[in-house]
Amino acid sequence: MGVLLLRPGRRPMFPPLDQLRPGDNGLVGLGGDLRPETVIEAYSKGIFPWDGRQPIPWYSPDPRMVLPPSKLKVSRSLGKLARQGHLRVTLDTAFTQVMQCCAATPRPGQPGTWITPSMIATYTALHERGIAHSVEVWEAGALVGGLYGLAMGATFFGESMFHTRRDASKLALLHLCRRLEGWGFELIDCQQETPHLASLGAAPISRAQFTARLRASLAGPGRWGGC
Repeated sequence: MGVLLLRPGRRPMFPPLDQLRPGDNGLVGLGGDLRPETVIEAYSKGIFPWDGRQPIPWYSPDPRMVLPPSKLKVSRSLGKLARQGHLRVTLDTAFTQVMQCCAATPRPGQPGTWITPSMIATYTALHERGIAHSVEVWEAGALVGGLYGLAMGATFFGESMFHTRRDASKLALLHLCRRLEGWGFELIDCQQETPHLASLGAAPISRAQFTARLRASLAGPGRWGGC
């Protein structure tokens, strides 16, 4: 079975990945919908939407970039910034605003953004359900950095981050890793392999390894907030 053509509203939307033969770039399917139930099913099977526009592309890359929370590499400058305490870091206080800022951030080599209004609406609904979460970094009352993603079982699926002040997004990641490690989370899914993620301590594993670890982590004790 190759790339799927997905019908909106179909349940289940995705078969197990071991029944698929994704393309070399990890494309699993096209179409479907961005309902919260669809997104939850996709992530639980190691699949994520690449773009909010139809036909929605669904991916599961091989290899998969992951970061155990305890393995984050903290540079001297980032450690100093964290110790200074000039920036305030919060959790889940401005989820939609963080997504909007991520959408508005220019990305080298990418025309526009994949974070469409429909994606913001869906992930905001997931945030209201306690599944999607954000980390915010503030300076003098202004939002200067942050990130968002989904927490399921003992895995945090990182989606995007932004900064308007140097190292603010890295400070958000440092805060996230410290919290996740304390709450028993095992993995941060970083999706794509990039030099920037590698410099932060992330490493690639095979799709098969990732899906096996994901299945185990979904049954594990890790929960957002530690409960």
